[in-house]
Amino acid sequence: MGQGPPYDVYWNQGQRRAPVGQGPPDLRRRGVARMNLTGSGLDLPAELRARLRDLRLRTPLQAPIGPLGRQQSRSRGQGLEFAQYRGYVAGDAPRQVDWKLFARSDRLFVRESERDAPLSVYLVLDCSPSMAQDDLANPGWTRLHAARRLAACVLELALREDELFGLLAFEPRAPLWAAANGGRGQRDRLLAALAGLRPTQAWPDAPALDAFAARMPPGALVLVLSDGFDSTAAEFAARLAAAQRSVAFVRILTAEERDFPLRGALHLIDPESNAVREVDGDAVRSGFLQRFGAARADFIARLQQRGVACVEHWLDQPEDLALRALFGRGGRIDIGGAT
Repeated sequence: MGQGPPYDVYWNQGQRRAPVGQGPPDLRRRGVARMNLTGSGLDLPAELRARLRDLRLRTPLQAPIGPLGRQQSRSRGQGLEFAQYRGYVAGDAPRQVDWKLFARSDRLFVRESERDAPLSVYLVLDCSPSMAQDDLANPGWTRLHAARRLAACVLELALREDELFGLLAFEPRAPLWAAANGGRGQRDRLLAALAGLRPTQAWPDAPALDAFAARMPPGALVLVLSDGFDSTAAEFAARLAAAQRSVAFVRILTAEERDFPLRGALHLIDPESNAVREVDGDAVRSGFLQRFGAARADFIARLQQRGVACVEHWLDQPEDLALRALFGRGGRIDIGGAT
């Protein structure tokens, strides 16, 4: 994916580090209803749950039909068995429009079909050190907290739609891998795993990533939740897209990176390398915002060119905004970018 953003977008003022919390609870002894998710990012506020109600996971890709036949799903998409009509919304593919019905009714309708199998949804979480970054205005709410909450939202959507869902993250001791499965038990196991993640582990090399990519079935929907500062994350997303997975990259950024409100003498630390730079905030603000804006636009363009949908999530914004850009009415996840 080429070079990452300029050095000075990796800044982390002072020695601030977010609290890492407690380890994952043992779900063999207690259910998720008794898990203390407060402060982990996994507790979904009621108002956020309400805003998720009209979102629906979808992908244009379908897995090849194997020799053993098909397993029917109640989920609707672009499959082989016709299910129903619905009104056209911006972003629907023209090939889904029933043009004969349009000629008779003068209204656009889209044909929805039963998918041949449940959709496999994989969450890939970045656990590198830069995911510990937070904002001065909201200390303790880090990129990793936001990634957890976004993941929890997607798990709720997948559970509601009877889809399968799995997880990939990298911890110091061993990779955290959960093959896609369905049901509340799987949801609870993944929530417990997410609660135990720490922002301490760099991305592995390409062969290790490719081994996990091969375990994700063609046609799977893969959401990469990352700040994108390690180019390995974007390259992994692009390689997945090239291998016929539907991939969305949710880039998690801080409000301070967007606005650069810091003034005066700054002690900046690259959280990935611990390199230090002393700068004057007032002197560098304009140049930083210009370079970072250009780097952000280039990052999105490069991913879209390689078939990955990309949206940004800012730490001071509700999580459903990024998901709505991918899955809401008028938005879609598609090969070639997100609307």
